Amino acid sequence: MKLIVGLGNPGRKFENTRHNLGYAVLAELAKRLGVGPPKLKFHGELADGELAGQKVLLLSPTTYMNRSGSSVREARNFYGLADEDVLVICDDLNLPLGKIRLRACGSSGGHKGLADIAENLGSEQFHRLRIGIGAPPEGWDAADFVLARFTTEELPEIERAVTRAADASADWVRYGIAYCMNRYN
Repeated sequence: MKLIVGLGNPGRKFENTRHNLGYAVLAELAKRLGVGPPKLKFHGELADGELAGQKVLLLSPTTYMNRSGSSVREARNFYGLADEDVLVICDDLNLPLGKIRLRACGSSGGHKGLADIAENLGSEQFHRLRIGIGAPPEGWDAADFVLARFTTEELPEIERAVTRAADASADWVRYGIAYCMNRYN
């Protein structure tokens, strides 16, 4: 069994913002897997499907980005999963627009959602997939930038990145993190 977590902020106000790329990738995966409507569970929305003979759980925490850890911890503990069976998908303003990067473990890199998950799990050994949103333009506050929507010019690149991240997530289930880091990084 695998747990794929897409980070974002709940509510219409945050739909299609840079910070909600994790939600966008989960929506694409849910469509591919043909899962039904999510259930409200673990302070989030949880759907499940099957891929390559494994049960796959798709979790979108509804606790807001910076408090995602409790949701992930509850799901991991309930299903008795190892940290290595958890993939967290999030935005990253330190990566160029549309670039994806997978890692087996590591620090939060300043991402407060990842930091909260690491704190709640008591470990940084969970896998992560980051999607680049680029750096804030001159004069922009980082918090305002991540909560902004993509420009018309950026949307095609982001749509390709979401598709590629969904492909990488499916391959993570099928083949594991080492294969994905070699193929997608």
